[in-house]
Parts: sequence; structure tokens; C-alpha cells
Amino acid sequence: MSFSRNTRQRDAVRQAFEQSDRPLSPEEVLSLASEFAPGLGIATVYRNLKGLLAEDWLAPVALVGDAPRYERSGKHHHHHFHCSRCDKVYELEGCPEGINRLVPRGFKVEAHHLVLNGTCRSCVRP
Repeated sequence: MSFSRNTRQRDAVRQAFEQSDRPLSPEEVLSLASEFAPGLGIATVYRNLKGLLAEDWLAPVALVGDAPRYERSGKHHHHHFHCSRCDKVYELEGCPEGINRLVPRGFKVEAHHLVLNGTCRSCVRP
């Protein structure tokens, strides 16, 4: 049986996700969680991410050619937008209609993941 302690640092990591409400990299977690737990280090962030993944409180968000980000578990089906300038990842509501038309005859889709790449609103502004 695994026992995880609820510490000030773990609470700070949770607060970072709750306040941002978007997928975060470990570095983003460190920056946001440091507001709640000054002196927090990257090793502590990684340790807490690992524990929150094991507890199913977090889920990984895979990005092709990039390190995974993390988001709260249990969300409804959604996709992501990855900004190529600031490197932030945002959640997209909904799912494209007709996606099954892309599947070759005789194939069965069991899951899909869609990541749009481009420039976010903040980075587009001059």
C-alpha cells in the first residue's frame, strides 16, 4: 500500500494546477507553486508530480517532440493547443465532427489525441 503525505509543497503544486486550469510543464508548476511555497525546488516539484500521477489526481498530456505536460485527471474529452512562441498549452473544448471518416476501412478507433500548433492570443498581440 502506498502512502503519500499531504505536505505544504504538495498543496502548492495542487494550487498551481487549480489556478491555471491548463496543462503545465514542471517548470511552470515550479513558477506558479513557488507563490504558495517559497523556496520550492524543481526536484520537489518532480517528486510531487510523480505522486499526484500515482494518485490519479494528474494525467500526462503528451506532445510530439516535447516533454509531457500535466493536467487534472477526470476531465471530459478534450484536445489541446500548443503555442509555438511561448510554449504554453491550452485546452480546447469539443471534438471535430467526422473524425471517424479519416479512419481506413476495417480499422477501429479506440482513442484519439489532437494537438493544434500555432500562436496563442497573447503572443499574436504586438
